[in-house]
This record gives sequence, C-alpha cells and structure tokens, in this order.
Amino acid sequence: MRKARKQNGCLYLDVNGSKVPVWRFSWWHVLPDGKRVRRRRQVGTLDQYKTEAAAERAVRSWRLAINSNQVHAFSGITVKDVIEHFRLKELAGKGENRRAWSTRHRYKTYLDRWIEPRWGREELESIKAPVVEEWLEDLRFDTTWRLKKVVRFDRHKPETQPLAPASKSRIRGLMSVLFNHAIRWGFTDRNPISGPNKGAGVRQSSKRQSIPDILEVEEFVMIVNRLRLRERVLVFLAMVTGLRQGELAGLQWMDIDFENLLIDVNKSVVCQVVGKCKTEASKKPVPLDAYTAQDLLEWYRETPYREPGDWIFASDSRLVGKRRGKQPIWLQTIMRYHIQPVVKALGIHKRVSWHTFRRTYSTLLKANGEDVKVVQELLRHASVRITMDVYAQAMTPAKRAAQQKVVEMVRPGRLLEAENMA
Repeated sequence: MRKARKQNGCLYLDVNGSKVPVWRFSWWHVLPDGKRVRRRRQVGTLDQYKTEAAAERAVRSWRLAINSNQVHAFSGITVKDVIEHFRLKELAGKGENRRAWSTRHRYKTYLDRWIEPRWGREELESIKAPVVEEWLEDLRFDTTWRLKKVVRFDRHKPETQPLAPASKSRIRGLMSVLFNHAIRWGFTDRNPISGPNKGAGVRQSSKRQSIPDILEVEEFVMIVNRLRLRERVLVFLAMVTGLRQGELAGLQWMDIDFENLLIDVNKSVVCQVVGKCKTEASKKPVPLDAYTAQDLLEWYRETPYREPGDWIFASDSRLVGKRRGKQPIWLQTIMRYHIQPVVKALGIHKRVSWHTFRRTYSTLLKANGEDVKVVQELLRHASVRITMDVYAQAMTPAKRAAQQKVVEMVRPGRLLEAENMA
C-alpha cells in the first residue's frame, strides 16, 4: 500500500458572503475508502489576524492534524459525504445482506426529504444530540402536496401539521444508522444519535397518536358477506392466516400445498417489486384451514390464471396492457374501491386496512387463551415482545370478565347486595 504524501495545506485571503476579508485554509482530505476530497475552513477575519504570519501561527496545529490518520474534529467530513457513501455501499449493494426494497425505498425518501436538506452540509463532529432533538420536535409536513396536480392553492401558505411520532422515530433511527455506517468505515468514532450510554442520545418517542382499530367478529362477518369471491378470499386469507399485505400480493399457486394445507411464504411484493420477506421468521410455513382452502379452489376455478407460476391474485385489468395477468393486483386499490366502501355502507366507523385483519387475528388468538409462543409463531414475529406489546389488544368482554373476577374477590358482600336489589 502506497504511503500517503505529506501535505501542508494552503492559506489564502478571501472574502465571505458579506464581502468581509477572511483568511481561509484548504487541504486535501483522504477518506477511509481512498477517495480524496477538497476541504476548506475559515481561519478568521483580517481584523483578527492582520498579517499572514499571524494567520500562519493560527493554522500551525491544523497542518499537523491534516497529516494525522486519527479520527478528529478537523476531518471535515460532512453528513452529505456519509449519505453518498451509504447510498453506494448499503442502498445500491447486492447479495444476501442487501436490505429489502421497501426498506431501501423508505430510507431514500427520508434522506431526500428530511435528513440531507437539513444536515447535508454539517460536519459529522458538529452534530449534537439536543439540536437534532429540537429539529425532530419541530418537523412538519405539507398536507396539500397530494392536491398539487388537481387543486390550486397558495404556495406561500401551505397547510402543515406535525409529523407523526412514529415517522420522527424512524428518521432518528436512520440518522443513527448513518453514524454507525460512518463508524464502520472510519469516518468518525462517535454516534451522537444513540449516545455513549442509555439516555445520552437523541430522545424521540414513537408513541402512537391513536389506538389501531380492531374488528369485532360480527363486524368481520358482515363485511365478508357483502364481498365478491376474489375480495372475500383475500380478506379471509388476511384474517385467518395473518399474512402481511406484501405477502398476500406475492402468493403464487405453487406456494399453496392443498394436500397438507400449508402456505409457503417465500417472497413479498411491495409496489410491484418482488423482494424477500420482512424477516427470517416470516419465511415459516403458514397453516391453511380447510374452509379457506375450499374458497381458494373456488377462486382457482374462476380465475383465468391457473398455472403454478401465476399470481393467485393477478391483475386482470385491460389498462395494464401486455402485463395483464403477469403481475399481482394492487391490494391498496382493492382496499380503497372494493372493501372500504362496503365497510362504510355497513355503518362501521373504523379505519380498516389490510393490517387491520392481521391485528384482529392476533387479538382473537390472545382472547382465545392461546399460548403466547403459538401466537408468535402464527404471526411469524421475530420476538414475543412485538406480538404482545404492539399487535395484540385485550377485547372488551375479556377485560370486563377479568375485572369482574377481581370485584368478586375484594367485594363479595357488596356484590351479593347488588344482586338482591336487582
């Protein structure tokens, strides 16, 4: 390996944005991957250092620092440098360690829309946890951006609202990922987002703004009875198997084992991009009940796409042209135009999405007293904590029954008087 050539840097007189004469120091910085980038830093104004000799004395330690191989505040590496390196090595990488397409898409969105515009020019060593925390707290998004193509609005007074805590938490998490990437490649030796110990980094809650809706059994039956065959099969699969939206879209006929009543979940389709499952635990086979298997066979006899490699729910719209039958349907479109109108017509005032069925499934399993490990395996979660803390909710009758047991234990006399009065 060729030894890096010693350099002295360049001191010169310049003017800043306010046309004030300033001394600047420039040098070549060598990144850990061997790339050389030009760095510039202001030494001070001409009033502070009236002669070149005075400015030279001020940069004496800088000349020593630029030839040091150690990570320090003088490296000048910016967040934008790390983002570009992260895009090259992590987002554009190949192989088994490559992140899922949905994750890469989300990362690119957060980087382009939030992180790079605010922090791109900041040097890594200048990032402080309290400043990032204040920035996250003030984040807002434009609620009218979806209307730009169809509605005229005042661009100088956009309607905004605070970003959801969950989104802020994901942005914080991505910034921590960037700093860990920088540590791995030797750009820095600190991660101010996570901090050196618990509580020392950026604090950002991911608490939900509202509790997710769960369907009652009667509501689910009412919805299913109003759906056509294709939508009914989709909803039943989502409800009694707990499959995620991408996993539903990615099902092919060869993935269904009708003889052993098993579903082989081996891929996920997000925005028509076929990718791997969310986690390793997600690849486990899913049991299929006989009733849903009969519905699937009925749909098999009706759909024109019956080859083993065909999508079970293939797009049959003429609008897709040559891709007709060659790609899965957009489940969001099915939800918006075929399922949610039925929910509204039935007078069910709940926010129903594909994930609603998965949450309802986990809640019903818990209400039936199933072992927590069984529930975790059915939902294919990586840990029990996710199953119980995030997904499962206690049903109202179960909560009332549990409360009543305690009442009977602590107030048996009062309970008897109440029954006599009734």
